[in-house]
Amino acid sequence: MEMSGSERIGASREAVYAALNDPEILKQALPGCQELEKVSDTEFNAVIVVKVGVIKATFKMAGTLMDLDPPNGYTLKGEGKGGVAGFAKGSAQVRLEEDGDATILHYTVAADIGGKLAQLGARLINSTAMKFAGEFFGNFSRIVAGEGAAPAQEAAA
Repeated sequence: MEMSGSERIGASREAVYAALNDPEILKQALPGCQELEKVSDTEFNAVIVVKVGVIKATFKMAGTLMDLDPPNGYTLKGEGKGGVAGFAKGSAQVRLEEDGDATILHYTVAADIGGKLAQLGARLINSTAMKFAGEFFGNFSRIVAGEGAAPAQEAAA
């Protein structure tokens, strides 16, 4: 599965980059995030509850930041295990572009899934991934722009 997009965020590029590295902000922005721990400057662990169709799973995720280019962007590589539901692994390239007093966040994601989740079909997986990304970037944008915290929610299709 691959997807890409852009989100305009009402904050400076430096503020957006700092927020992309702040575990508290990321935990608030990620739908279904139960835990998010910064292990080092480039490593994160997370527990995320995801619902895709009839399958609800808790994924234990590990992510590593690579190709760091502050405040322009980085690459995130990660993988997660969801027990009998399956696994997910992939990468996301994030590039930040100044736009006046705001920042355009460009992202490109490539991911593979396996197990029961993969049996649900590409259409359901892709629509769930797009919804998840939309919720994350909407929440993230509101938080970074100072419009308040995101409501607690579960990632769902």
